[in-house]
Order: sequence, then structure tokens, then C-alpha cells
Amino acid sequence: MILALDELIRAPFDAAGIFSFFAARAVPGVESVQLGDPRRLRYARTLRLPGGPSACEITALQVPEGSRLQVRLELAAAEDEALALWLVRRLLDLDAPAEQIDAELAEAGLADAVRRTPGIRVPGAVDPQEIVIRAIIGQQISVKAATTHLGRLSAAVSTVCTSRFAGLDRLFPDAGQIAGGVPVPDAHEALDPDRVLRLPRRSIAAVAGTARALELGELQVGFGSDPAALRAALLDTAGIGPWTAAYIGMRVLGDADAWLPRDVALASGAARLGLIDRQLGAAQRHRVLEEYAQRWAPWRSYAAMHLWQAAGTLE
Repeated sequence: MILALDELIRAPFDAAGIFSFFAARAVPGVESVQLGDPRRLRYARTLRLPGGPSACEITALQVPEGSRLQVRLELAAAEDEALALWLVRRLLDLDAPAEQIDAELAEAGLADAVRRTPGIRVPGAVDPQEIVIRAIIGQQISVKAATTHLGRLSAAVSTVCTSRFAGLDRLFPDAGQIAGGVPVPDAHEALDPDRVLRLPRRSIAAVAGTARALELGELQVGFGSDPAALRAALLDTAGIGPWTAAYIGMRVLGDADAWLPRDVALASGAARLGLIDRQLGAAQRHRVLEEYAQRWAPWRSYAAMHLWQAAGTLE
């Protein structure tokens, strides 16, 4: 185990918000989060690195100047240290121009939200394929329900590993494990109540089919993917629509200006902030919000985080 980073992240940095985001979505054994002491937040997770199964533990200590971030690593191979730290920085969005984003969003109608939560960050990813699977499973269900399904999936098909970081004992399953371990029910057979993914037949097929495409290289998703090409490839994949494609772009590519169409929580947050009329019908509400959101470009991903927070869906 090595202390790979001990860095002061100057305010504004919404450590509580991003750690809470991870806590609400933590897959048992893959991730572990402690939020009990707001002055000392902890997030740990396993990592699939070139040298073998590894793990990181991130602690955010609140100090007068901002947050002191400490990152400890367990590495199967020492040469993976630079990659692991790069992934941590992406995961926490540490290099975002926070002051600029706050100033521009405040001028564009989000002054109250920015004042309440300065330095909001957009969660990134440590594994692009993992985010694809998470996004598909999380479509049109609650965060809590999605996390339950992901925990069941991980317990059934993932690789067990050991770690000295409390709460970690497995890797998130890779595409091959998911494709081979999630059978797609026949259209005419009854759904097994004990199936690995207790989702509708169509959703199971989308997860398994996408996993197979990822495993075979028919669908390629990486940190360096071309945004337009990736979006087109995702939309050509059965079971992936515009919301999911935008979410994957936001988390994997670090797209600062992603917009998630017809997101119920975004509309709810916007109504709570007084940005749209609560009395509007659902279709009109989404249309009005999408038009309003144009003023937040090129920071619509950050605006979305504020709206989700207002709606209470970060936790």
C-alpha cells in the first residue's frame, strides 16, 4: 500500500456532493463509502488495471482552505501507479475549472444553486465498460433499485479479490463475465424469480447483448473515444437511447455539456428551483427545460448535477 497523493484541493470543491453520489450507487464489495464524519469522507473501490486487480482509497479531509485529498493505492504492479492516479482525478473531476463554471452558471439563472453548492463536480469513471452496464441497468428505475440489481450481478459473476481496504472483496464484473453469466430468457418462458438480473426480459437482453458487443469489440467505449462516433454507436445498440448515450458521454468522456433528455429528476429539480412551472404537463415540462438549458452551455452537465441535487437524487 502506498500514499500516492496528498494534495490540497482549494475551494470551491463539493467533496460532500461527489462522495454522496458514489455512496448512493456503491456496489457492495466493489465500493465502500463512509460519510458519517463530514470532516473526513472516505471512498474506496477496486480497480481492474493492466498489472492485475488493484484498489484505491480516497479520503477528503475538510480544512479551512478547502479539502485535503489523500489517495492510497494497492497495486498488483508498481507501473500502474500513474494510471491509477489519472483515473482517480477523472473520477472526482479534480481538474474542472470550478470557479469559471460557477460564475457562468450563476449568471445563467443558477445563482441560488451555485451559492448553495459551490464547486459542484461531475462524477467520472475508472472503467468505461462498467459505466455502460451501470447506465443500462439504471434506465427508468430508481438509483436504489439499480444499485440492488448491480450488487446482485456483482455477487453472481464477478472476480473475487483481496484488499486491505475495508469493504472491498471483488472487482466489478467485466463484459465477458456479464455476457456469459446473464442468460437471456426465451420470449415464451416464464421469468425465473431467482434470475441474476431481476429486470424485465427486454432489459436483460439489452444488458447481455451490450456486454457481448463490448466483449467482442463490436461496441468500443473508451476514454479517448470520438464523442460523435461513440454517441452514434451507442444509439445503434439495442436498448440504448438518447438519455443513456448522454449519461455515458458525461461519465466516460467527461462531456461538460451533456444533456439528458426527458430526465424526470432534472425536471423536478428545475421546478423546485423555480426555473419551470410546476403546473406544466410532463411533455411540456421537458420541452421547456431543454430550451431553458441552452443558456447553460457549455456546462450543462454541471447544471444537471445542480438540478439532481435540488431534486434530492444525488443521494
